[in-house]
Amino acid sequence: MKIHKEGYNSIAVTSVVAVVLVIAINYFFPVPTIFHYLGYSSLLVCWIIVVRFFRMPLRSLVEDVDIVLCPADGTIVAIEEVFVEEFFKDKRLQVSVFMSPNNVHVNRYPVSGKIVYTKYWPGSFLVAWHPKSSTENERNTVVVDHPKFGPILVRQIAGAMARRIVCYARTGERIEQGRELGFIKFGSRVDLFLPLDAEIKVALEQKVQGGITAIARLGAKKR
Repeated sequence: MKIHKEGYNSIAVTSVVAVVLVIAINYFFPVPTIFHYLGYSSLLVCWIIVVRFFRMPLRSLVEDVDIVLCPADGTIVAIEEVFVEEFFKDKRLQVSVFMSPNNVHVNRYPVSGKIVYTKYWPGSFLVAWHPKSSTENERNTVVVDHPKFGPILVRQIAGAMARRIVCYARTGERIEQGRELGFIKFGSRVDLFLPLDAEIKVALEQKVQGGITAIARLGAKKR
């Protein structure tokens, strides 16, 4: 396991603040008491929480042209057929993954292909599991044109706590399945919009892992 680059500044700031607080505690209250140790323990726990949030486990990713890999760690909170106004303007299968603050927050490309569309949308900060968060919250959309099955839409969505979406996608570049798409800080959600003939391989409330869990098999219903 390693620390994600998006966490370097946050961890550095947390470390500096913790050191300053320890120095201040000892300066203003030089006689050690149980409250000193409680304070030190609390600061250590906070530092560990921040470091753990930016963890990036090393994973063996297996590419499969017919499979849509999960874009993030978390829990499946929606599987439904919806009309997608953005880019498609037709019906798609939506699969949504909710990431709690306890999950790994690296986002990954679900398929390989060429990025044909990216767009950032400012918006609200509803709780990430709210149905309207997909279209009303701050979000970032990426569409990957799969060489065999056409466009797949991935939407990073900010939540009530998440106030920063990081996206590395650039229109026109070719990307590989399972590689990093971006990062969302402190609890959020990722939506996938798939062709109607995709065979969904997950269930509601199922725990999933980014780059490992198979979300769907593309083109399965045509066979």
